[in-house]
Amino acid sequence: MKDRMPRVFISAAHKSSGKTTLTLGLCAALHARGHAVQPFKKGPDYIDPLWLGMAAQRPCYNLDFHMMQRSEIEQQFARAALDSRISLIEGNKGLYDGLDLDGSNSNAALAKLLAAPVVLVIDARGMTRGVAPLILGYQAFDPDIRIAGVILNNLGGSRHESKLRAVIEHYTDVEVIGAVQHDASLQIAERHLGLVPANEQDAARARIRHVGERVAAQVDLDRLLAIADSAPALNVPPPPEATVPAERVRIGIAHDQAFGFYYSEDLDSLRDANVELLELDTLHAQALPDVDGLIIGGGFPEMFMSELEANSALRTQIRGAIEAGLPTYAECGGLMYLSKSLKWQGQTREMVGVVPGDTVMHERPVGRGYARLQPTGADRWQETAPIPAHEFHYSSLENLPADSIYAYQVMRGHGIDGQHDGFQLHNLLAGYVHRRGTGTQGWIAPFLKQVRAHKTHAAD
Repeated sequence: MKDRMPRVFISAAHKSSGKTTLTLGLCAALHARGHAVQPFKKGPDYIDPLWLGMAAQRPCYNLDFHMMQRSEIEQQFARAALDSRISLIEGNKGLYDGLDLDGSNSNAALAKLLAAPVVLVIDARGMTRGVAPLILGYQAFDPDIRIAGVILNNLGGSRHESKLRAVIEHYTDVEVIGAVQHDASLQIAERHLGLVPANEQDAARARIRHVGERVAAQVDLDRLLAIADSAPALNVPPPPEATVPAERVRIGIAHDQAFGFYYSEDLDSLRDANVELLELDTLHAQALPDVDGLIIGGGFPEMFMSELEANSALRTQIRGAIEAGLPTYAECGGLMYLSKSLKWQGQTREMVGVVPGDTVMHERPVGRGYARLQPTGADRWQETAPIPAHEFHYSSLENLPADSIYAYQVMRGHGIDGQHDGFQLHNLLAGYVHRRGTGTQGWIAPFLKQVRAHKTHAAD
């Protein structure tokens, strides 16, 4: 079966060209027109998808060659895109940037895999005639990539725009579908991990609406839709065979201003596995609900460490539940929260204390980028194959006991101590790296196996 699935890949000539802000504005503007917009983000990113999903009012999905097989990327794209008017796929870094020399994991490779026409965002600050060889070079570098349009960004005024349009029209066959003037009001506050999470800003929706209005006034949305409609039909992978639902389980999931880094695909997979997800506000909830398991993802616990410390009732309940054997999975910020203390900017606050180490924040990243783990054989989840992952943390975990048990040896990356990750105690697995939940090497299947086994054992 083939389906049209109108789509556009939004990329840039280089990092920090403003493509995330423009993609955010396009999602908001098209949604305001009544279109069903499906956003995607290339690469391992939690923060941009929060904003894009809020702008489109649909969950944003990540597509990543390191974490997913090519067939998984195609299936994920098709599942999410089928009922949308347009899919917007935002790249990371520049169009041809990537880890491998052959470009096999680049933005261009993803655009090619999905046969998506590319709209190139060009940071036009200080540019005039030089914009032409830039576009021509990007076209010539890989003829299989169709650059169907250009959005000029950070323009210096109407004269600057006129010069660039004339140059591009004279020397290239690429259409300028948008020209966005430099506007400080379009900027979204940044933090050490990138854009401030949308779930943390009370004014996020107002900001998104403003960006959408400004982008709609300066980008030809009808031309963007026409480019999306020009994408060729894709073979839609058949859906996976339906399985008999497993026993229903209730799992608490930390979701508040301090914690919110979860992949939309993983939340879908948990619900498909007959999991009832109960959101837990670690800042305000006074009690841990009656659950069979607990998930604490990444986030910014250091920004709310006073509030987390103040909620001692919940911290005490979480520690007691984990010590009593509650299956728990924690990543990065979740690991920090479960440690004894958190130190940042001269302040030290008590945390849950079930992980017998102290978290210390640093000025520079400790672990950053793609990671790869090898199960040690001591892991309770009984995994065997190497695990692709990623990490981005500014903290380190100090004073862990020398006899600590780790689930993984770090083959690439930093993890907890440069050699190990996945601290284990009772039925807790907590580490710095972020993993994909679904797929053959995902964390969801082994975690749920442990949750259901523990529930069965507790009922006997």
